[in-house]
Amino acid sequence: MSSKIISPCISICKTEPITGYCYGCARRNDEKKIWKDEKTNDKWKRENLEVIKKRMVGWQLETFTKSYNNKIKEGMSLYKKKNLQKKI
Repeated sequence: MSSKIISPCISICKTEPITGYCYGCARRNDEKKIWKDEKTNDKWKRENLEVIKKRMVGWQLETFTKSYNNKIKEGMSLYKKKNLQKKI
């Protein structure tokens, strides 16, 4: 079992203009950059996952949780999987 922490991106990359949070993963652009930095440690990533989950409520949190769990299990978010199926 891999201990790699998977990025919370669920392929819904649109930023809400007032808060600056992504509609899909609730991260700010600076947080996205930190995730991509190879020097970012797992402790920060785990903490950031908890922070972004606290930003979400209702359907957004439910959708994120389902899609993120699918990404961990199958390697892609549900949104990305659905888009790929449409192209077939």
